[in-house]
Amino acid sequence: MRIFMAGGITGNLKPLFTKLVEGSEMKVFLAGLNGRRDFLLEERLEEEMKVFLAGTMYGNQASAIEKLKIKKPLPAILESFYYADEVVEKLIPFYDDFLLDSGAFTYMTGNGGSVNWEEYIDTYSNFITRNKVDKFIELDIDSIVGYDEVKRLRKILIEKTGKQPIPVWHKSRGKEEFLRMCEEFPYVAIGGIVTKEIKKSEYKFFNWFINQAHQRGTKIHGLGLTSFDAMEKYRFDSVDSSSWTSGNRFGHICKFDGRRVRNISPPQGKKLSDSRLVAINNFNEWVKFSKYAETYL
Repeated sequence: MRIFMAGGITGNLKPLFTKLVEGSEMKVFLAGLNGRRDFLLEERLEEEMKVFLAGTMYGNQASAIEKLKIKKPLPAILESFYYADEVVEKLIPFYDDFLLDSGAFTYMTGNGGSVNWEEYIDTYSNFITRNKVDKFIELDIDSIVGYDEVKRLRKILIEKTGKQPIPVWHKSRGKEEFLRMCEEFPYVAIGGIVTKEIKKSEYKFFNWFINQAHQRGTKIHGLGLTSFDAMEKYRFDSVDSSSWTSGNRFGHICKFDGRRVRNISPPQGKKLSDSRLVAINNFNEWVKFSKYAETYL
């Protein structure tokens, strides 16, 4: 039986919105994780899930982590190589953990022409080596160049970095290829969740993939798995989410309730005026959830 101990700030949150929508200066005091659950630690420790917060370069702006002056130590972060710059490089050593996405699909769709993948791999591998990145994702552009080309590029990436990337399984690769990936690599990922290649009705098959990976001593990552129900039900070793950025995009405040993050909309007819304050709050609330998930999910 799993017991969730909830707590923290309760009551009417309208005063918070009143300050935000009217643009008044306000100090926000963020509460820590609610209560202690030491009695669950021994049972849950081996099933911990790491949540990488993604989208820190959302909108191709300066790194949100630096821009928002988030306090160190910084949480686990997934960053896209497409947005990686000197600010990102400066922050990498301070992250609790760091996962680098190749950004190849974003680059290709935004480049408007052909791509020299050998040059791309060279730049990507140099970044990995220079910043001592251990967790990085292959160029999973199967739908664009075909899986044979993906495997060729993967081999070049391994040769240039001297490290194994995280291969990303897509449905087109088939079950047998997933098993081969688990035999060959210590960390694999499931792709196609964000793009709806994998439908919610197919989430029930996640357990098969997770079990097959774990039987082979391989860790497994759910790329873009943001559903709280799915995170509680399926024991991925790690997932990533950019949901903390949704408050700025859709105008709501995030609040960690001790189990998951809730989105709270402003009163009808009002809108949030201080996007920076909202972003700071929402990021920190997701940090609380990530710490909770690492121990209890």
